[in-house]
Amino acid sequence: MINFEDILNECKFKTARSGGAGGQHVNKVETKVELYWDLSATQVFPEEIKEMLRVKLASYTDSASVLRISSQKTRSQVKNKLDAQAKLKKLIEQALTKKKKRKPTRIPSSVKEKRIQVKRIKSEHKQNRKKIRW
Repeated sequence: MINFEDILNECKFKTARSGGAGGQHVNKVETKVELYWDLSATQVFPEEIKEMLRVKLASYTDSASVLRISSQKTRSQVKNKLDAQAKLKKLIEQALTKKKKRKPTRIPSSVKEKRIQVKRIKSEHKQNRKKIRW
């Protein structure tokens, strides 16, 4: 089981002014939170899991393997910090879950018959649109 507290201890947080609703309040307060986590320097995971995280979370990392998540949902810096932490936790859990291998199955004959029946009905319907020659 992953100890998420250890991961959060390795994270660095940075605040900035966020856009959106809030009027003049937005121009004065830094509510946007950016979370940075260095995948290559982490001590929480062994090397093979770090590599797997680097591959699966490549769209969130830069060239130095630093994962960056930002949050500016709310007007509260604390809530945005909690949201960024929740996003990080969700990303890590998704990256570490193994996909189930798909078992190939046959299409049931009843489904095939129904598809052919629908095709036949549509064809008849289209044939009825033609002009009748006397």
